Amino acid sequence: MQLNIKSLALFCGSQEGNDARYVQLAADFGARCAELGLTLYYGGARLGLMRAAAEASMQRGGCVVGIMPQIFTDSVVVADNITEMVRVKSMSERKQMMEQLADAFVALPGSFGTMDELFEILTDAQLGLHQKPVVILNAFGYYDGLLNQLSKFEEAGFLRPFHHGLLLSATSVNEVFDKIATYENPNDEAWLAKHLVR
Repeated sequence: MQLNIKSLALFCGSQEGNDARYVQLAADFGARCAELGLTLYYGGARLGLMRAAAEASMQRGGCVVGIMPQIFTDSVVVADNITEMVRVKSMSERKQMMEQLADAFVALPGSFGTMDELFEILTDAQLGLHQKPVVILNAFGYYDGLLNQLSKFEEAGFLRPFHHGLLLSATSVNEVFDKIATYENPNDEAWLAKHLVR
């Protein structure tokens, strides 16, 4: 597998969930990032799946960079055992920085915050603001409902097929990186030229 990226941004929960497999999944993902020599950008928390992924990467000599809004209290939320912590003013600034710095984006299980990050990065891909791969790790069927809803969007005429293709889905950590390695942006240049000033 030949990866053409040097970094990725991870979106995932600040909770561990009710199934220990989620924590192991995050740890396996963080470890794989370190093995591949990738810089891992994430939300900077020492909680939940965020912590599991960051710690596993650090334990294997990885580079982990947290991007944390100033609203969070250091003693409760902010990781202190990662390569670098960047403090920003807002959640919006965090997302913008992640989009600029990362070469790819991966979502593990999470909820509101994870969906907010995922859909903003997908919307920017739809608008041609970046051409980077976006992958959800749908282990244990966690995102089956989301994938079904996206198909409903397309069937109902609210999501074009080439925009639907901007989101990749994998069921294992290894498949995530296989999808990234073979990614080709499906966006329609004619659509972009017609609808946007570029």
